[in-house]
Order: sequence, then structure tokens, then C-alpha cells
Amino acid sequence: MQQSLNPWITSPGTEMPEEETLDTSLPPAAVISAPLKGMVEPDAADRLASRTMAGSAALWVIGAHGGAGESRIADLLDARATGHCWPVLQNGSKPRALLVCRADMRGLTAARSALTQWASGAAPKVELLGLTVLADAPGKTPKALRDFTAIVGGGAPRLWTLPWVEAWRHGDTTTPPSREYQRLITDVAALADETKSTTN
Repeated sequence: MQQSLNPWITSPGTEMPEEETLDTSLPPAAVISAPLKGMVEPDAADRLASRTMAGSAALWVIGAHGGAGESRIADLLDARATGHCWPVLQNGSKPRALLVCRADMRGLTAARSALTQWASGAAPKVELLGLTVLADAPGKTPKALRDFTAIVGGGAPRLWTLPWVEAWRHGDTTTPPSREYQRLITDVAALADETKSTTN
């Protein structure tokens, strides 16, 4: 019997080997790169609020829930955190944004609701770069949560999964040396350059 693929996922997931060379290309954009006609918006209780933001930023980081790691990722990317809401800019321009959640069931469910809100067109207009999922505990993420991450992440233009950083629990604010964090920084910078070149 042939198994059908989840339509949210662009390609079947594969286990990554422990040792691999760093691929410098951007993660492929998913099938969903903009809101979709006919997508049903989530219940009002499951939607992120919208907030008019003063000032500007090259990138806005949206936490899908409290404790998502929104401020940490904003600091890492020299971006601005939105306080768990969709940013609306006073000048009417379309902000570039990154959604963030934790890799537990609560976090992934909140991210799924936020992505459904965005995909249905119920969120303010933003250029959503993708979803960043931060580990919620040390060690390997359980398979059920890894599988759910792949499903939820398939509803975002791109997906980055980031490991636990023990030093952050002790107040260390340095950038983690792990390749996943370096990859996120590189990818976001490349996406910013790509946007500049298409608007010039």
C-alpha cells in the first residue's frame, strides 16, 4: 500500500546523520509562502492579537506563546520582539517577521494556530520568513514531538529547529556555537539580502 504524503510537508522527512557538512543554501521555501484563499481561520481565542508598533526594524520576532524564546531570538538576530502579537507598522509597510515557539505540545499547538491565522489571511499582512522551533529541554526531542514539528513547520514558508542551550539558563547571553544557530543567523541575513535585491 502506498503511503500518501502530508500536503503540508514539501518532502518526506529524513533522519539527519550526526556528522554532516554544513549546507550553505537556504532551506527551501514551502508550498505555503503566502496566505491561501479558502483557508479557515482559527477561533478568536486561538488567534494572536495585533499591535501597532512604533519605530521600525529590519525583522520582527513573534512569539507564538509566552516563554517561546521570542526575546532571545530577537537579540540573536538583532531584531525586535513584538510581545506575542502580529506587528502592524504605523507607516503602513509590510513588516518582515519570524514566528518562534518551543518544541513542546503547547508551543507547537500555539504555532499551528498562529500559522493557520496567517495562512487564512486573518493576521495583518506580514512577510513571514518562517517558523523557528526552540528545544524545550536538554536531550533529544521525543519522536512524537519531532513528527508534530514537521507537520506544523510545513505550514510555514521555512522551518528552523534549534537545540537546547544550557548556558542560557545561567544568564550567558553569547551566541551558541552550534551549527543550527549559525545557520539561522546566516539564513535570515541571506533572506534580508534577497529581499533588498528584489526591491532595488
